[in-house]
Amino acid sequence: MATIAVLGTLDSKGEEHAFVADFIRARGHDALLIDVGTGSAPSVKPDITRDEVANAAGIDLISLLERGNRGECVAAMCQAAPVTLAQLAAAGKIDGVISLGGGGGTAIATAAMRALPLGFPKLMVSTLAAGNTAAYVDTKDIVMMPSITDIAGINRLSRRIFTHAAGAICGMVEAPYETANDRPLIVASMFGNTTACVMECKRILNESGYEVLIFAATGTGGRSMEALIGSGMVAGVLDLTTTEWADELVGGILSAGPDRMNAVARHQVPAVIAPGCLDMVNFGEPHTVPTKFADRQFYFHNPQVTLMRTTPEECHQLGKIIAQKVNSYTQPAAIMIPKRAISVISAEGQPFHDPRADTALFASIRAEAHAPIEEFDEEINSPIFAHACATRLLELIESTNPSTPR
Repeated sequence: MATIAVLGTLDSKGEEHAFVADFIRARGHDALLIDVGTGSAPSVKPDITRDEVANAAGIDLISLLERGNRGECVAAMCQAAPVTLAQLAAAGKIDGVISLGGGGGTAIATAAMRALPLGFPKLMVSTLAAGNTAAYVDTKDIVMMPSITDIAGINRLSRRIFTHAAGAICGMVEAPYETANDRPLIVASMFGNTTACVMECKRILNESGYEVLIFAATGTGGRSMEALIGSGMVAGVLDLTTTEWADELVGGILSAGPDRMNAVARHQVPAVIAPGCLDMVNFGEPHTVPTKFADRQFYFHNPQVTLMRTTPEECHQLGKIIAQKVNSYTQPAAIMIPKRAISVISAEGQPFHDPRADTALFASIRAEAHAPIEEFDEEINSPIFAHACATRLLELIESTNPSTPR
């Protein structure tokens, strides 16, 4: 038997959450009703009150409610609910969470769900689920289910939607998951232009007893990789495609934000880094490229993706950023430089071949980095370079934890 948190604004949507809780109990599980409402009194009795949720985060909800600013109250609950839910999960008191909400309820509940580990069952039935859910899901595995109609009572349609949702969260907590044979985990960043290198590294690392999870360096992918590193599940990092920093610096559409490459420092994981695809900044269709870049060099990857070559000046800044990020790492790390090409299209004879830009990038890394730098007269997708990267990471992992497989 599992315990499922049923979290929601029980002032305006108490009947609906009670319906879900009753279904969960009928399936043989416990339901823990948590009130995060900020309006009138809850219409059903919660197991954890809104005051208890607020107090756990040191928030004086009564004072906020007296001021009567709903937005301020919702923002406070967005801070408080994650604390309560994370504490319950860490203590083993809940095995999954479900919520039903409109705008405010979705903001509060998904904020709480984002505080939970990857793999922890999370389901949000929302009026907003059919739109852009990036702000609610972010890098977590939150299942968003459209409510179709507003969440305003039990009717012939909502009864079916809520029943399916309750059945789904029960199925998620009931699903067996075997972890006994899980291998140590390595995460890797990849782009189409570094695929051959990363896939060869994956083969070598798999044969050495590791499981390799690959993340596309598309902004969301980089942030997801950072989140997984932050979960503590990762034994090593193969960050060979740091291209998201080009978009962050220059203004492309695939930035992973300024925290990219920070998780390794915070969670002390051995890492191998390369300047993969720092030759390119990503935009959408050609007409979406800002006019200030009109005189730049472009490569039309496909009708929806336009790549812009980074300049020597930008590459100098990128090298400095990469080196400074690695300088903050407290576990062993190495920077690997493929001097002949940092992507498929930067090789000699290819559209983005620019020796001046590459020289500026490499020189900046050398000038700033404290970590060991290994240079190869190879292209990034060379099997020789891939083998060197994989082997170096294995050595770094073994140096910090000799019991890991090799």
